Amino acid sequence: MNTGWAIQELDKFIDMTVMTNNSRSGAGYVAISNKSSTAASDADVTKQAQVVEKILDRVVSSWRTEIELSSTNRWTRHREAAIRAKEELLREEEVRENLGENAPELSAADLHDWVWSGAKSLWQSGHYREAVEGAIKKLNAETQNKVGRRDVSETDLFKQAFSLDAPKSGKARLRRLEDDGGDTYKSVQRGAMTLAEGVFAGIRNPLSHEADQELSEQEALEYLATLSVLARWVDAAQVEAIS
Repeated sequence: MNTGWAIQELDKFIDMTVMTNNSRSGAGYVAISNKSSTAASDADVTKQAQVVEKILDRVVSSWRTEIELSSTNRWTRHREAAIRAKEELLREEEVRENLGENAPELSAADLHDWVWSGAKSLWQSGHYREAVEGAIKKLNAETQNKVGRRDVSETDLFKQAFSLDAPKSGKARLRRLEDDGGDTYKSVQRGAMTLAEGVFAGIRNPLSHEADQELSEQEALEYLATLSVLARWVDAAQVEAIS
């Protein structure tokens, strides 16, 4: 992320949403309204919000659910989130150093596009379990598209796609490496099949059978990271099919 640019855009939005009172009082004036408005027009604030929301989703991803929305001003949630996000960006390094934790961070938005696009809308509304399920469905669909199949899905799809067997009519294979018959080639193919089996047996099935149990944000992020690995393997693999 271009931190300097993000802070500049947040600053602009914060200035635009300063509330001003439109009433007049005092000698020679009669109060005409108690209505307040933002410093910039609502149309201009709306335009700036289009960019700011993308920054907020990166920096304070839970802002849509954790910050209360005022019934009288549509921009209060955005404004508070922008103030928080600016402070987070300005003091991120300071906080890490003083809390004694300077480990790298993982952003959901930087995961493989198949995974994040399948999870994004639900993730941003705080529905983490459904977001992971959406990512799995997207990964499954993209894998079907790559091998040109609709007759199999989930574990069986990946097992057949990464099979060491030669392709058959209507049954294309995915090759992570050139098939030289060596141990490394066999290992990476087997690894893809095994990871896929783990995803559907250890993540997909429990989530579908425990619909009343929500995931924490951290646990869901770890699941998405696992899916991203598998997605990258599929995306980078070469298709071997009978022409």
